[in-house]
Amino acid sequence: MHDDHDEDHDRGLAFDLQTISKKMMERRSALVWFGSAGITALLAGCGDGGSSSSDTSTGTSSSSSSSSSSSSASSNSSASSSSSSTSGSCIADPAETPGPYPADGTNTSSGSTNNALTQSGIVRSDIRSSFISSTTTAQGVQVTITLTLVNANDGCSPLVGYAIYFWQCDINGNYSLYGAPTESYLRGVQVTDSNGQVTFVTIFPACYSGRYPHQHFEIYKSLSAATSGRNAILTSQLAMPADICNTVFNGASGYSASVNNFAKASESTDLVFGDNTAAQNAQMTPSMTGSISAGYVATNTIGVAL
Repeated sequence: MHDDHDEDHDRGLAFDLQTISKKMMERRSALVWFGSAGITALLAGCGDGGSSSSDTSTGTSSSSSSSSSSSSASSNSSASSSSSSTSGSCIADPAETPGPYPADGTNTSSGSTNNALTQSGIVRSDIRSSFISSTTTAQGVQVTITLTLVNANDGCSPLVGYAIYFWQCDINGNYSLYGAPTESYLRGVQVTDSNGQVTFVTIFPACYSGRYPHQHFEIYKSLSAATSGRNAILTSQLAMPADICNTVFNGASGYSASVNNFAKASESTDLVFGDNTAAQNAQMTPSMTGSISAGYVATNTIGVAL
């Protein structure tokens, strides 16, 4: 997010709605709204306030798309837009806004720059507990997600030794270090193995007002480069499968506010993902199996155009 965006942070919902509407018109007319990795987009895409917040303002989180399609990069759609590239059966994930709560050193909160990436302990697989000044564990339905990073311009070959920064909102729609300022949970970094894979243990994210349930990630060429969002080669998001959203929100404790919010959310009207192609949104939706009681296992392939 740019500095002028941060200065407008507390001017109210009406101001934010007007600002975002203007920015969305600029985005759709000139595909410069979201740049490549590491940009700090002016669009507020990640939410911070549970059922009372809206992603149309700087007090909300970045969006994710939804689709029931598999997360494997098997879509070879001719409808792919200029923001993505294809190679064989691969499709590259489009760049999306990190939202106002990335905690990657690119913005401020309460006058301070939040950068979880420079904190000891950020490299971890289980991201459910805070690791900076608290040890609070985020509550919610467990999700174990394996991400496979591939080069969409080289036959989906695995990208080895790349760092993936992964973060999301909690069960109340808040983001640690921002809406939950004393917490640092639901953030972590992993380095891809010989298969281009990393695994995170997290929770199913809430659905807050104005946005579709989602998770965020940034891709870095190495762990040493993962010290600021400005170094990321791709910043994008994942959308939760609609059927799992309905199951979790209606059946798990703690998600009651998400029920009404999700009923009003849709991928097609989402401020960030509404202009993506079906193939892009399918790529960005993890495959997920499991149950509320046993937890869910998810997989997703992330394509990068190198």
